[in-house]
Amino acid sequence: QVQLVESGGGLVQAGGSLRLSCVASGRTFSSDAMGWFRQAPGQEREFVAVISWSGGVTYYRDSVKGRFTISRDNAKNTGYLQMDGLKPEDTAVYYCATKPWARGVVNSPLSYNYWGQGTQVTVSS
Repeated sequence: QVQLVESGGGLVQAGGSLRLSCVASGRTFSSDAMGWFRQAPGQEREFVAVISWSGGVTYYRDSVKGRFTISRDNAKNTGYLQMDGLKPEDTAVYYCATKPWARGVVNSPLSYNYWGQGTQVTVSS
């Protein structure tokens, strides 16, 4: 079992920044890929970014490329999502999740087997 706890969400004005953290506990975290997803009210959960176990491979959804940066520190069992240049359309509950790298496709929630409880990000215009 892996337990994931997100933090760092909040209310920010458009153009501002937030840094989300995801702390993992339980079995080994460093061998799994870690992804970030988000879900706005009335919408499906959507892929934001993913990072490989080594940190050497990352993927982003097109709308956040150049603004968001995913990273991880395996020694601290922690993953991060640095969000800069935030826009109102980034408003959502953000979730971190983990999966074995080879399992499924990186941008599908169905591929991930452990999830955090989510943290709210609200961007005002």
